[in-house]
Amino acid sequence: MPFHPPHPFNIADYFLDDRIREGLGERIALRTRDGTVTYAALQARANRFANALEAMGVRPEERVLIGLPDIPDFPAALFGTLKRGAVGVMVNCYLGENRIRELYDYTRANAAVVHADHAVTFTRATRGAHHAPRLLVLGTDDGDAQIDNSSLHYVNYASHSDDPAIWLFSGGTTGRPKGVVQSHASFANSTECYAKQVIGHTADDITLSVPKLYFGYATGSNLFFPLAAGGSAVLFPERCTADELFAQIERHRPTILINVPTMVNHMVSHPEAHNRDLSCLRLATSAGEPLPVPLHHRWNDTFGVELLDGLGTAEMWHVFISNRPGRVRPGTLGTEVPGFEVRLRGDDGREVGPGEVGRMRVRGHSRAHGYWQHPEATRNAFAGEWYISGDMMTRDRDGYFTYQGRDDDLLKVSGKWFSPREAEECLLEHPDVKEAAVVGIETKDGLTVPAAFVVPSEATGDGATRAVLRAHLRGRLESYKHPREIHFLDDLPRTHLGKVDRGALKRGPR
Repeated sequence: MPFHPPHPFNIADYFLDDRIREGLGERIALRTRDGTVTYAALQARANRFANALEAMGVRPEERVLIGLPDIPDFPAALFGTLKRGAVGVMVNCYLGENRIRELYDYTRANAAVVHADHAVTFTRATRGAHHAPRLLVLGTDDGDAQIDNSSLHYVNYASHSDDPAIWLFSGGTTGRPKGVVQSHASFANSTECYAKQVIGHTADDITLSVPKLYFGYATGSNLFFPLAAGGSAVLFPERCTADELFAQIERHRPTILINVPTMVNHMVSHPEAHNRDLSCLRLATSAGEPLPVPLHHRWNDTFGVELLDGLGTAEMWHVFISNRPGRVRPGTLGTEVPGFEVRLRGDDGREVGPGEVGRMRVRGHSRAHGYWQHPEATRNAFAGEWYISGDMMTRDRDGYFTYQGRDDDLLKVSGKWFSPREAEECLLEHPDVKEAAVVGIETKDGLTVPAAFVVPSEATGDGATRAVLRAHLRGRLESYKHPREIHFLDDLPRTHLGKVDRGALKRGPR
């Protein structure tokens, strides 16, 4: 059932302060390389942040930019922002100066919480910005004093459940991401529907995430979800590599791993993969981009940990289609999460039948208000209760959804439509291929043809490898689905959320 919040409703209460009221103050909330943080200590730190932000002049409903690495002060600053009744805007702290300046002007944030390690970039970005925020720089004498000298006590702002709580950013594969305005109710609803009813979070769970906290998938899976159940989350600021992830698993022995297909690939391809002990994990999740069937099978064969693929969007905050523990079907996204309804419609607006490709629309109590300062995009994507996505999918007779790509990713070649995923998965079956992406590229004659971009397993790709891959495709795909060109890259370009940047690939090799 969907969540029906009381009034007032502030998710700083729901995710954090309620655990103190339940007597869980001395339980571990956060685990780091340097030690642990209890619920009581996290609440006290969040209260200090709320008081410091209020002293800086931050008012309810104003935006606060949070540009921190994954350290305990990230959740403390986020909860402090929510306690104040302000709106958290989480950003990648490694962004460049120009992009940060654009965010200052776009969000009109009153304040920005950053770390001394990144302060130079955030400070330079204020020059020339039309709406430069006041900076609270942690790791400096002044910034630390602002927090340390603030009161340990704070009375949370009496937010309405429909008030904006956090901005997420749309994870599209082309163009500038749009600010998605999400309410307090959305975050609680997905927690009740997905985290509790599908994943089954308990107080004994320890989560570890590949994506960093600024990404909504991780904000939920590696902060909100475990805290709602009285569990704990592992935080580490280092760049996530397979080696770093294996080390974190060995150190903290998590029970749930929050993963993405790119890292799944890096983990199974690691030379020591078969010697790594992942027996502490009761399950892993995958989202953010399609999980190819061959890669899913490699994960199962290598680690034997159940991997739940699913789909979520910033517009609905988190996962609303998911495989279930004990009922995983590789190659599918699973079925609807309780509390959400998903429909697929064709170009004529009618619902499609089993196995037919349709455009996805979804409704549930986690729907966003819309896109900040993008009225036309909001009108096109939000219709009444429904969010209308550009994702194309099929649903079988058992209710399992299979992702077919974005509406602008499907290719029409020789008068026939096909999903590039077919060619991508076929390429990934070959041992010479580490990663692959297939997109449509326009020829000089104005025709669209499929082109493959391949990261080879070996250091370089050459003509012989290209010929081998063409032969591999010939025996498995209809001819019109064959990539007309195969380009070798050291790495695939990626967006700010780590997804393959198909827009960059469509512009052709550089």
